[in-house]
Amino acid sequence: MDEATIKLKQNVPYSYDFLQVHVEVLQKSNSSVKSEDVQSHVIELLNRQTIVFGDYTWTEFDDAFLTRNVISVAVVDTELKFKGRQPIDLRKCNLLVSVFHLSEHGPNAENLEEENDDLVAANNWHLPSADFHGLWESLIYDGDIKSNLLDYVTTTLLFSDKNVDSNLISWNRVVLLHGPPGTGKTSLCKALAQKLTIRLSHRYKYGQLIEINSHSLFSKWFSESGKLVTKMFQKIHELIYDQESLVFVLIDEVESLTAARKASQAGTEPSDAIRVVNAVLTQIDWIKRYTNVVILTTSNITEKIDVAFVDRADLKLYIGVPSSPAIFNIYMSCLEELMKCQIIYPRQQLLTLRDLEMIDYADNNVSKLSLLLNDISRKSEGLSGRVLRKLPFLAHALYIQSPTVTIERFLEALSLAVSKQFEERRKLSEHS
Repeated sequence: MDEATIKLKQNVPYSYDFLQVHVEVLQKSNSSVKSEDVQSHVIELLNRQTIVFGDYTWTEFDDAFLTRNVISVAVVDTELKFKGRQPIDLRKCNLLVSVFHLSEHGPNAENLEEENDDLVAANNWHLPSADFHGLWESLIYDGDIKSNLLDYVTTTLLFSDKNVDSNLISWNRVVLLHGPPGTGKTSLCKALAQKLTIRLSHRYKYGQLIEINSHSLFSKWFSESGKLVTKMFQKIHELIYDQESLVFVLIDEVESLTAARKASQAGTEPSDAIRVVNAVLTQIDWIKRYTNVVILTTSNITEKIDVAFVDRADLKLYIGVPSSPAIFNIYMSCLEELMKCQIIYPRQQLLTLRDLEMIDYADNNVSKLSLLLNDISRKSEGLSGRVLRKLPFLAHALYIQSPTVTIERFLEALSLAVSKQFEERRKLSEHS
């Protein structure tokens, strides 16, 4: 995979230097042209179309070279930086252009013992992966969660590049995302790994994501010996030693470490189990010495996370259920996809929340549908992102069942699907 990132400075006043805009260029898998050539053609495209309104993607080009070699050119993450959709003059920005291919191969299973081939210790993805393409954009959160994660990694690289003495200023390259199930913590970790592999392609030729399920560490097989944990991390060490690789270690449901440690101390588990936990913590301490690795962890049960691990996490972010504005944006992305696929037809232009605020939520022919969507979003408060993404499908399956539907009819079905979701929750609670 040939990846590169180039910073292209425009002849603009110094005051614009902080306006950095990222442009991601997905190159066709069968294209072998140099990334530098792709970049030059992309810059010509951006010089012809200098104004964008928030994030924008080109998939059709008037340049034969781009048509032959490129799937898409995307101006990305502008809303994270500019706090809202607004016109952006690319001539007044520092453009950072990243060219990348997607790996079409799925994860490789890592088994620690040949006789236990059915017991997978970890999954290993080569990044950027087709499995995670578009995942970052699909995740919508309140606040600055995404930008905080990107800024955190930027600072770890800066401090490493400047040789900051880690004995004086400490950082461990460990991130902890915690919160209730279904809020997208694991997906966010995978999306972040993909995003950073693309964004840092000028430093690293490729990325690797090693996903470890901590439950597997404490099965009847793994609790027999901490040597198996060492074997697992030896595989990770091999990846880290390759300085052309950016490595992400994802430990899902890290509270399992706490459970094993407490059970060992209480005498209900073999004493060897606590050695397994300590081996994991020791390996985390060892890994932090390397500049090309980030450890990403998740937890559903905050109060059960081991204090020894919490102390090692530099960044601890709570991922809760979406607020009404975030739900509105999630639904907007779903409706846009259904209109693109012509399941919702004809296409209708919906107002954003910012548009509604500007007209003080006045009810008229232009705002009517968006106001209805806003009402449905408020009605949906309390549902997780995982559930919200399913509701458009359930709305169609339960209340429409036709190849095409108007947006008015679809919004009615979506409202019914939300009501049904809360009704089912109530019934489950009554019978639990």
